[in-house]
Formats: sequence, C-alpha cells, structure tokens
Amino acid sequence: MAHSNRLNAVVQPILDRLVAEGREIGIQICAWQGEDQIVDCWAGLADAASGSKVDADTLFNVFSVSKAVSATAVHLQAERGLIDYDAPVADYWPDFSQAGKGDVTVRHVLSHVSGVLRMPPDVTPELMTNWDWMCRRIAEMPGVYPAGSRSSYQSMTFGWLVGEIVRRTDPKRRPFGQFVREEIAEPLGATDLWLGIPDGVEPRIATLDAVSVYVAPDGNLMREAQPKIVDLMPDPFERPYVRRACIPAVGGIFNARSEARFWAMLANGGELNGVRLLSADRVASFAAPRPHFEDADPVFFGMVVPIAWSGYWLGGAAAPPVSAPRNMRALCHPGMGGSIGWADPDLKLAVAFCHNRMFDTREIDQDSRTLIGDAIRAAL
Repeated sequence: MAHSNRLNAVVQPILDRLVAEGREIGIQICAWQGEDQIVDCWAGLADAASGSKVDADTLFNVFSVSKAVSATAVHLQAERGLIDYDAPVADYWPDFSQAGKGDVTVRHVLSHVSGVLRMPPDVTPELMTNWDWMCRRIAEMPGVYPAGSRSSYQSMTFGWLVGEIVRRTDPKRRPFGQFVREEIAEPLGATDLWLGIPDGVEPRIATLDAVSVYVAPDGNLMREAQPKIVDLMPDPFERPYVRRACIPAVGGIFNARSEARFWAMLANGGELNGVRLLSADRVASFAAPRPHFEDADPVFFGMVVPIAWSGYWLGGAAAPPVSAPRNMRALCHPGMGGSIGWADPDLKLAVAFCHNRMFDTREIDQDSRTLIGDAIRAAL
C-alpha cells in the first residue's frame, strides 16, 4: 500500500495538470507491478456539459484496445487444444472459404496479414450490431490482398474474424462477449471489461470529445476498413444499441482498474493473483514480430505498424502511440483517440490509460501516454 501511495503521489499531479491545461478532459490511470496494484488515479470530467466528474468507476470507450482482449480469447482456445494457429480459418468456419479465402489461417488473422480488411460496403450502424449478418457478409467477400502477402490492418473486421473462430470452437457455443466475460474478465476480477454493456452500467460511461482526432479522407484504404458510416467516433459509438452490441475489435467499454488487471495477467506471464489463463511459455512467445513487421501498411496511411504475430502491438517504437511502454518486448494495444494499455514483461509492469478527449499525438513530448509511462517507470 505504501508503494501505491507513493506512486499515486507522483501520477496524480500529472493528471491534474493535463486536465488543467486542456490536454485531457477526463482520465484514469491504473497500474500493476507483479501482483500489486501500484497506481490508481483519476482526474477531470466524465461529461463536460453536465460537469460530472470522473471517478474510479467511470467507464470509457477504448476502441482498438479491445483487440488485445479479443486476441487473448483465441490464445485461450489454443491453450486448450481447440485452435491450431496454422490451420485455415475455414477448418472452424467452413463458409469463410468463399471468394478464395480458403488459405487464410488463424495466424494470418492474428498477424493482420489476412487481407480480409474490408467492411461490407452496405454496412450501417444497425447492421454492424448484428453478429450473424456481419459474419455472413465477411465470409462472402474476397480479401483485398492474398493471405500472408503484406501487412493489412483489419481495423474492424479483426473482431468478427477472431470472435467467430472462438465462438465456433467453444464447446458451449457462447456468444463472444459472454465468452470473454466468463473466461477472461470474471476470473481476473476485471468486473468492468465490457464487449457489449448491460443496461445498468450505461450511466457510468464518459462522454467522448473527438475534436482533436484525425479522420481519414475519402479514397484512403482506411475508408474501406473503417467506413465513415461506422467510423470510430462518438456517433455511432455512443448510440445505446451500439454500446450494447459485441463489436470485438473496437467496441470495448472498460475502466482502467479492470483493464489493468488484464494487462497485469500478461505482464506476469499469463497469471494474476493465483489465476492462470495462459502458460508462461505461450505468453513469452507473443512478442515475436510477424514476417511483415517492416511493411508499410496501406490501411494505416502507409505507416509501419509494429504488430507481433500474436495480435498485440509491440511497445517501444520512437513515436506515439507505441512509445509509451519504451520497450520493444512490451505487449500493448493503442485505440482510436489515444487510449492504450500495455504489459512490460521485463518490469512486470502493466498500465491502463483511459480517457475521453480523443487526440492524435505526433510528438513524444506532447503525448500524455508516454509522459505518464515515463513518470511511473522513473518512480519505480
């Protein structure tokens, strides 16, 4: 507890200053080292219009941070012998073999090299919440690139791809959101790790502000992977029916306390407080880069996206967002608008960063995530 009090005394003034300067509106930080929670701080407003304040229980849209949790569900099934990473997706989901996708493997999907990145062109926010419709349309459509040929970030399709593989290999055939709840969130005590909220938690969700976030222009491949009608923006993601749907790549609504428990499990080699989800050897393998690590990704505006084969990003690149962990062996995942969580296996450090002022930061010295990460590591 003394350790926690000492680090809170370091982190809290930083959060207060970021809010006072207008760089954040509402923010939560929770961190674990080993088996101990070492930071638990928050500041600012959950809703600027009403003046309601962030507290420990405030929930935030975390967008693509959700992908790390969803990828972990695949690894759980592999741990149980129910999924082979190098098997074709169609072994588990026969309809997926349509339109020349029979050679796409589970590993291709985890690695974002499947080529199956395009959302259905007729998607709407309502149809996006219809699991069976989304899976049927993704199965019908051809890939944009041949499987394994290049980095091609599956911005939104990743969720239905991994989710349907898990659902079809689950002996109980549970909906994916229920699987994540029962197999990951509840065992870890991560009570607010939601892929599809229940009605009762909705009043706790912070209001998003997207004035500072970059929107991809028409004609960019991101517009096919993430069409404007379902873009990762307050609308449609604050619509009540979207909040209640399981959208595994980008629909997570978490708080920092619960998210930090998830990352702490990975930082500790698959176990937290006596609950083991994954073997230490499997978790140690996750930080290996995929073959196309150095490829410019056409979905991600021609940037090199540091993704490991396992579906997590690697956390030590020299620019935001993945500068925050400062270690290329760290597993992390950023989310649209600046959310991030990470697990550093060398320090056994896990950090969750949740907020509601969506931004794109180019420079490390202007990046809240990296500033806070550096402060925590310095205090350790």
